[in-house]
Amino acid sequence: MRQAAVWGVLLLLGFGAAVYLSRRDPPPGLKAAARETAGDSTPAALTQGEALFERNCMACHGPEGGGSRQGPPLVHRIYASGHHADEAFLLAVQRGVRAHHWRFSDMPPVPTVSHDEVKLIIAYVRGLQKKAGIF
Repeated sequence: MRQAAVWGVLLLLGFGAAVYLSRRDPPPGLKAAARETAGDSTPAALTQGEALFERNCMACHGPEGGGSRQGPPLVHRIYASGHHADEAFLLAVQRGVRAHHWRFSDMPPVPTVSHDEVKLIIAYVRGLQKKAGIF
């Protein structure tokens, strides 16, 4: 009986810690990074983002991010900003990403695309998602 009580208390403490940590505000630096990655949504920037997407992403992610046989659609609710923040796109380009939502191969890093270019691509993709009613 005593052992069950100890396990119950430990479980309750673990749950409480998880709730506390999940509700804390992120560090200020992380908030700033999230805002910084939002990208420029001016018409000129979106045109640049589209050109960069077509040159670097379309072969796998399809025209207008609709997907292809080589890669998943980016205009999909899984890639909405609430599930995949802009930082996830930056990291995918920088480090590559293991396939986890779809049955495609892993995405390799794309070192030829700069941080600023990725931000323009993200703005373009977010615009396509918004146009499709995803967010």
